[in-house]
Amino acid sequence: MIKNGHHTSNEQEIESGAKQGDLACSPEKRKRSVRVWCDGCYDMVHYGHSNQLRQAKAMGDYLIVGVHTDEEISKHKGPPVFTQAERYKMVQAIKWVDEIVEGAPYVTTLDTLDKYNSDFCVHGDDITLTVDGKDTYAEVKREGRYRECRRTQGVSTTDLVGRMLLMTKTHHSNIDNSDYQQHTDNFGKGPKGHSPWTGVSQFLQTSQKIIQFASGQEAQPGDTIIYVAGAFDLFHIGHVDFLETVYKQAERPYVIVGLHFDQEVNRYKGKNYPIMNIHERTLSVLACRYVSEVVIGAPYAVGKDLLDHFKVDLVCHGKTEVFPDRDTADPYAEPKKRGIFRTVDSGNGLTTDDIVQRIIKNRLQFEARNQKKEAKEIAVFEAMKRQAEGERAGDTAQAAQ
Repeated sequence: MIKNGHHTSNEQEIESGAKQGDLACSPEKRKRSVRVWCDGCYDMVHYGHSNQLRQAKAMGDYLIVGVHTDEEISKHKGPPVFTQAERYKMVQAIKWVDEIVEGAPYVTTLDTLDKYNSDFCVHGDDITLTVDGKDTYAEVKREGRYRECRRTQGVSTTDLVGRMLLMTKTHHSNIDNSDYQQHTDNFGKGPKGHSPWTGVSQFLQTSQKIIQFASGQEAQPGDTIIYVAGAFDLFHIGHVDFLETVYKQAERPYVIVGLHFDQEVNRYKGKNYPIMNIHERTLSVLACRYVSEVVIGAPYAVGKDLLDHFKVDLVCHGKTEVFPDRDTADPYAEPKKRGIFRTVDSGNGLTTDDIVQRIIKNRLQFEARNQKKEAKEIAVFEAMKRQAEGERAGDTAQAAQ
């Protein structure tokens, strides 16, 4: 069980590549709100994106996130998986985000920061390049209005697409699998090797990471405690719309999400589901602003013990099919008996299956997109290495004089 709730205060620890002194503000500056800017594609939003935004919010008081259009992404990277409307809503649902800017420019400039009264922008410790291989943050870096945060290890679009395409049940430990390695060669490797910023690494869950995502509040007297359960796999806009609809069922909602273990999800979903393991799905759900608490490994049947323990007032389920329990019983029999079960319609029928089909349909396009992206990154990385070696050689020669 993990407590969550809406993000209301700054975190004391800043998980950042910048020095603490660089981020500290003078007493005069702290009298006003420090406005932080982030931008990106935010395609296939995952907990790595959420963690970047969490870190960025910890560097200031008010977080503005610019999201690029489909046209801009197609021009510089290749076609996105999700539409811009879907991506706008996904980012807005992340609890650390205070404001989004639709159609933000792909190249971040001082004009953009000034237009939205932002003190500085924050990006991960990887690199983002334009179609002609230029650093999109070059101008703001040059003017000292750029900060870095740590990239989240163990999750990437490359990795997630690989899990979808492999259609195996062992993809959570596929780092050494020969089929998986072939996928990463096809999808995430350029003709001259791997980029240090794009590729596959292993996700290792820690208690500290859960605490960082789950900083929140207990249910208060007068709150309506609402329980929902499911896989919430590849947390997407369909889930967001459902949880928003659930949140609106009460004046003071306290939404608890029960996440089923991987084996349970595979029992009723089959194929290679879940795409994300229980630890990854936990972080994805915790990042959503409509969620107050998460139960890790919730029982499939919503029974008496669970309802009494959490003092549940209402149990909700969407319009998707309800699979029977192992004994063929209705998993919602108890809340129905109590008269607290409600079917809600979010108006969005998107499922994880639909996302997988989008990926499979456009597999070659996505492979080509990533290879092109990585080739640009390798060229920049090699240039950076040559520059660093040249500077070291110069320092050595100067010291010898």
